Amino acid sequence: MAQETEIAEDETQVQPDQPVEETVEETADEVVEEEPKEEPRKVLPGDLIGTSEEFIPRNGAYLEGGNIYAAASGIVNINKKDRAISVTPVTNTPPHLQVGDIVIGQVTDVKDSVALVEIAGIKGKGEREIVNAEQAAIHVSNVKDAYVKDLYYEFAPFDIVKARVLDLRNMRLSTVNKELGVMKAYCGNCRTVLKVDNGKLKCPKCERTETRKLSSDYGTGII
Repeated sequence: MAQETEIAEDETQVQPDQPVEETVEETADEVVEEEPKEEPRKVLPGDLIGTSEEFIPRNGAYLEGGNIYAAASGIVNINKKDRAISVTPVTNTPPHLQVGDIVIGQVTDVKDSVALVEIAGIKGKGEREIVNAEQAAIHVSNVKDAYVKDLYYEFAPFDIVKARVLDLRNMRLSTVNKELGVMKAYCGNCRTVLKVDNGKLKCPKCERTETRKLSSDYGTGII
């Protein structure tokens, strides 16, 4: 009986040849810490998203003067492998434009009596791509509650504007309200974003001063 007990005790002991510690070390090496995910970057049309030295512009982005800008409202996507940058709409469900809607758009051209605007989104509807949006126009009579001598002092190409839809048939917009007007403007000389200085807009880079029909939300990012 004494011999059987000794044999049983020997069988329960861990054999020295078993790589117990090595197995634990291998498991520990396999644990990899996850890198924190970056918050998605949301942009409006005209926002600077990169340079030609860094990326190649794809869908929703365009190149100008060595810089890459957002051509639509949405989220910036970067493909590091292809060195490509693009802007994807926030959602795939496009809304319909209606009279009275507050819209965000980019000025594409300014003529003697109208400023042409490419509509990018509707307030309260996720700044999504719109089904029935065509190029809209802000007539000189719908700029503000005051006489407008020269439309070129109120708007400029690439300006980001907030306006109200007046007419869908002719796609007319209005900025006659303190909350409506230019929300972001760029220097006509160096394309730097203009800052408000004593009621006027001043370029922090070249110190050029310009005028616009400003929204009371200018520079805040509030839609």
